[in-house]
Amino acid sequence: MNRRSFLKTGAVGSLGVASQAIGSNGNVTLGLQTPTEIEGPFYPVIAQQDKDFDLTKVKGRKAKALGQHIVIHGVVIDTEGNPVEGATVDLWQANAAGRYSHPHDSNPAPVDDNFQGWAIVPSGQSGGFRFRTVLPGIYPVGGGWSRPPHIHFKVTKKGYIELTTQLYFPGQPLNQVDRLLQRKSKQEQKLVIAEKSSDTPDTFYYQIIVEKA
Repeated sequence: MNRRSFLKTGAVGSLGVASQAIGSNGNVTLGLQTPTEIEGPFYPVIAQQDKDFDLTKVKGRKAKALGQHIVIHGVVIDTEGNPVEGATVDLWQANAAGRYSHPHDSNPAPVDDNFQGWAIVPSGQSGGFRFRTVLPGIYPVGGGWSRPPHIHFKVTKKGYIELTTQLYFPGQPLNQVDRLLQRKSKQEQKLVIAEKSSDTPDTFYYQIIVEKA
């Protein structure tokens, strides 16, 4: 999908999504923001010419990224449950093999030249956002610890406190032993674990709760 179609889909498809976030999945407690997390060492530093919302392909290349292709859709709301329109949703992740497109990543896993690696997605009408990517791979961080699949997010908008966090995927065995995820309370863990919302294609729903400055 191109930038225009993603914007349209994210905006139209998210009408009423803020009320859905509060009313159906039970993950929202008013007054509680999405738990913060460290930015990590692999925040993107190399500019890309392809800046759309489909990370599974790179402009000018016919081949698509390796791995399981998925869709992430969600909403940005504030701690009172109000949709936050026009927020900058900055996201980055490892490829399907667990390697980041970053010069300081020493992981011997292969780089995927057909994987975009990061994107900046604005929240549209009703705070909605949507992008296509691959399920991130597991990667070792030393000391016998491997990170479960996750996506980094940084959400900014004037009038709100900048939020850096991580999205986790449901049903991943390493979630149970991850040192970052397990230091959070059970309630906080619910706020950072996405929900499966469709199987064709694999689609996950994720809400991000930010606090007013």
